Amino acid sequence: MSAKILHIDSNNPILWNQLEEAGFENHADFKSSKEEIESKIQDYNGIVIRSRFKIDKTFLDKAANLQFIARVGAGLESIDCEYAEASGIHLIAAPEGNRNAVAEHSLGVILSLFNNLNQADAEIKAGHWNRESNRGHELDGKTVGIIGYGNMGKAFAKKLRGFEVNVLCYDILENVGDENAAQVSLHELQQKADVLSLHLPWTPETDKMVNTDFINAFAKPFWIINTSRGKNIVTADLVEAMKARKVLGAGLDVLEYEKLSFETLFQDNNTPEAYQYLLDAKNVLLTPHIAGWTFESHERLAQVIVDKIKAVYRIN
Repeated sequence: MSAKILHIDSNNPILWNQLEEAGFENHADFKSSKEEIESKIQDYNGIVIRSRFKIDKTFLDKAANLQFIARVGAGLESIDCEYAEASGIHLIAAPEGNRNAVAEHSLGVILSLFNNLNQADAEIKAGHWNRESNRGHELDGKTVGIIGYGNMGKAFAKKLRGFEVNVLCYDILENVGDENAAQVSLHELQQKADVLSLHLPWTPETDKMVNTDFINAFAKPFWIINTSRGKNIVTADLVEAMKARKVLGAGLDVLEYEKLSFETLFQDNNTPEAYQYLLDAKNVLLTPHIAGWTFESHERLAQVIVDKIKAVYRIN
């Protein structure tokens, strides 16, 4: 009897087709509620998700035959990992699948902010030819600080090799620095960085990490890029720092207000005051959680997940 896999989010066809070729029995349910999925999850050996809903203790208790959970993405924050692993369930993610896309996006955001590309484009299209107010900055000679030096952070540092920049990294793990970034303490990074790029998971330790105290610990005014998770930044504190020119500009691919699924922004129809400031500010570049969302990464993520599933679950 073949292993049964439930897909609760759509993904690149590579994933479905190659699993089928490998002998797995695929089932799809993209619309049922979490409770409806729970009522039948005991029939499945594996589940493939992106971020549709949280897989918590209640869900896992009903998944009597579940042997693996595969998330087509980098982070596993939507899963109660500790309880899943204690239940003997193998957890699979694919941070290597979209690291290049995130790195290229991060670089593009910095260059756009430094050179006012989006602002200048909008002004010309509105009939305004403003040169002096769009005078830019050069990346060469700056110090770029990367917090979180895993797959994403390392890929971004590699992209910076073509620039004459000083690249520093901070990570809770020791000895992760390499030829592309010198590992330093958080204090040293805050003393030297002109640009801060976040490449962090969302954990209890990183939740609301970038707050007023964190920002004020930087010795110089700086630009900030966030392609990790929105809740790593306290938006209201970021806005106050921007008003005070402690933060010179922000490129935010993720926002504090996103729902867990990342598919929609707000829990309700209210627009927070801090978010309205971001919408109006000329030195803010916003994108809808697309840093890792390229055509190439769509295929690569699926392929990585297929390969990892086949490696941990072999059909007799």
